[in-house]
Amino acid sequence: MKICIVSSCGGHLTEVRCLKPAYGPYEHFYVLNDRALLPPDMERKTFFITHSERDWKFLVNLWEAWRILHREKPDVILSTGAGPAVPFALIGRLLFRTKVIFVETITGIEAPSLTGRIMYFLAHRFFYQWPALAKAYPRGVYGGLLL
Repeated sequence: MKICIVSSCGGHLTEVRCLKPAYGPYEHFYVLNDRALLPPDMERKTFFITHSERDWKFLVNLWEAWRILHREKPDVILSTGAGPAVPFALIGRLLFRTKVIFVETITGIEAPSLTGRIMYFLAHRFFYQWPALAKAYPRGVYGGLLL
């Protein structure tokens, strides 16, 4: 199995890296929306895409998602957000039939994030970290805190 881990830099990347015991044994690569200092295990395994803030660059992200997913052919896309999760989920699910797993961010304590509200409909498996989100995500799975 090959896994594409899509994340914004900062807290979202910290959260998804907490899942490394689950995805680490499998072939995997990362996609980040900003340049960042990388730990050794991410070097030569990371693609950097254009940073989009809900603007026209989203179209660029769709193209970048197609290019990366076509080249790498992952079986699963895993993300904790934020922005880059959506174009990768759209392209992966619709064009490549890739399974999508999304974990709502830890900062969504009482209300869903914008990315979470979108990814709820795109993800095959959707997890949230706070019990208060059960009503917002009835098909989701409460998984507890990642950090």
